[in-house]
Amino acid sequence: MQAPPPVHCPGLESEQAGLVSACAGCPNQSICSDPNKKLEDPGKALVAAALKDVKHKLLILSGKGGVGKSTVTTLLTRYLARSCPDKNFGVLDIDICGPSQPRLLGAVGENVHQSGSGWSPVGIDDNVCLMSIGFLLGSVDDAIIWRGPKKNGMIRQFLSEVDWGTLDLLLLDTPPGTSDEHLSVVSYLRDDNAPDSVRAIIVTTPQEVALLDVRKEINFCKKQRIPIVGVIENMSSFRCGHCGNSSEIFPAKTGGAAAMCAEMEVPLLGSLPLDPNVAKACDAGEDITAIRNPTTEALADICGKIVSSF
Repeated sequence: MQAPPPVHCPGLESEQAGLVSACAGCPNQSICSDPNKKLEDPGKALVAAALKDVKHKLLILSGKGGVGKSTVTTLLTRYLARSCPDKNFGVLDIDICGPSQPRLLGAVGENVHQSGSGWSPVGIDDNVCLMSIGFLLGSVDDAIIWRGPKKNGMIRQFLSEVDWGTLDLLLLDTPPGTSDEHLSVVSYLRDDNAPDSVRAIIVTTPQEVALLDVRKEINFCKKQRIPIVGVIENMSSFRCGHCGNSSEIFPAKTGGAAAMCAEMEVPLLGSLPLDPNVAKACDAGEDITAIRNPTTEALADICGKIVSSF
């Protein structure tokens, strides 16, 4: 029986497996560094056991920073939880260097408790719980200055040592890009016997500078065999609360998300307008489901499509 990997384990799929300083003294070092043996990362079994009662996992991705991915994660969580009160939802914030979910879900200052079954996620509503490194920091201003292996070790701990209980859906708020954190979480969550248990939603804004990076994220999902539920175009327009006129703050010079989705053959789930009322509610950690306007109407339609896809 293999021993658990060290905290800073680079992962078996890494070219540095068995070679970096974190591997020194690990009883699995010779196994990992042997080029003739291709074995599964020992941590994957721990993750599978911890998430055995989590029915679906949904990665919220975007190759571009600043497109509102964390906000979209919060909006989807709030609306899905209200729309499906008989189901349980969890949010895992794996944006290690920029954990936003405690603020967006109104849980700043909460503490994570540890029991014999692992860390207990923070309860947000009756059917929503949250885990974030933000709960483990001494101050909201503390900076996480970690290299890749340590971040990957933290992600493994979140996946294998949190007592999620029974969940119908776990939403994972990820950092921008297609690198260490993404490869780590995909390798731990992927189950070849249930390929649809891990899916992805990709968030973009309409302008080409965002779409360029989002195309890379779509290709990442295809190469990693992650089914894409669809693309959400965030901040598609701005509707003035005084005059009622709509403006394109981020002009879609190349056709926006709709053209990109048609080109890359992925579904477009919908577009969310830029909404000051929703932004204000998220900053305050308030529930946005009581707001009635075009943004929440679009959100309801998007959530309906997500629910029907599972």
